[in-house]
Amino acid sequence: MRLPDFILENLEPMLQAWEDFARTIDTPGAALDSKALRDHADQVLRAIVTDLRSTPAVQSQAATVQEHEPSEALETAAETHAVTRLMAGFTIDQMVSEYRALRTSVLGQWVKQTNFGSPIHVEDMTRFHEAIDQALTESVASYSRAVEASRNVFLGILGHDLRTPLGASLLGADMLRRSEGMGERATKVAMQIYTSVTRASQIVGDLLDLTRCQLGPGIPIKTMEVDLSPICERIVEEVRAFHPKANVLFKVEGAVRGQFDGARMEQVFSNIVGNAVQHGDIQAPIKVALAVEEGHAVFSVHNNGDPIPEDVMPFIFNPMERFSQRAVIDHESPEGLGLGLFIASEIVASHQGTIDVTSNLEQGTAFLVKVPITQ
Repeated sequence: MRLPDFILENLEPMLQAWEDFARTIDTPGAALDSKALRDHADQVLRAIVTDLRSTPAVQSQAATVQEHEPSEALETAAETHAVTRLMAGFTIDQMVSEYRALRTSVLGQWVKQTNFGSPIHVEDMTRFHEAIDQALTESVASYSRAVEASRNVFLGILGHDLRTPLGASLLGADMLRRSEGMGERATKVAMQIYTSVTRASQIVGDLLDLTRCQLGPGIPIKTMEVDLSPICERIVEEVRAFHPKANVLFKVEGAVRGQFDGARMEQVFSNIVGNAVQHGDIQAPIKVALAVEEGHAVFSVHNNGDPIPEDVMPFIFNPMERFSQRAVIDHESPEGLGLGLFIASEIVASHQGTIDVTSNLEQGTAFLVKVPITQ
């Protein structure tokens, strides 16, 4: 008997084997009834039967996968199964193990036919493996997409909800540090609270920006006529105040006016200059420059110190890299979420600009940002 016919004839014992295995999985299976444990198994097996009957007899596995890539408009049973298993509490390893058990159950029962003299068609077995692998691929991809979407929504809600209490704490700390008549110790404590809450607010802001990039087309900007010179100068002064030992030099050639999102460009300046101070040699000059060249606002930061390793260079704008030059050498953890350069690159991209970096031991590390004056 050919394999697709055998599957349809023995569908119930195969579904029972799927159910029995799912019931052995820790925690989730114990709380599900028979219908939930068999979730989409019937549709998956019937889809495999259709695949076996429609696929040409001689076809490479790569061609099979390409032909049966999941459609964006129509969700397959394997994709739906993955989402329902995620909602039921199954891990991705547990879901994958279901397909392994299904493969063993179907082929095990089919091979038993040899005991009764029925021939085994090797082509059917090969194509069955391909069909199971395709269903498994669809399930894993669907599971991963659902996890990523739920994670991004969670991060967005978390960041949004944290803003209110952080804002209240920041306002209270600011009022305390500005109050007259407080002792030196109380003023110092209030200043420490204000600095810590400000840092926490920046981390939450970075988290929300990351979520926006993951869920949408990028970081949104609102452009208006802005002069970037005083914004950049203010950032440099803040960095100098926060890092008094750093030798930060600033050069600007007149006004740099254009259509920019001033608040977002402030983030770009702060993240790149802060990165240079954190990872560069603060004993050597850190050169910051801003000018207008050929219809672009050109912002550059140069620092000396340990260069960025060549194998790390392609990933410094990766939001998950959490790169720190000192961490590579000293195994230290970077401050915050390590999203500064990623957010800077996204803001520059939203302004239709470019950001480039060069780094070597002889010439140091240089970031160059070019943003068109008019959007």
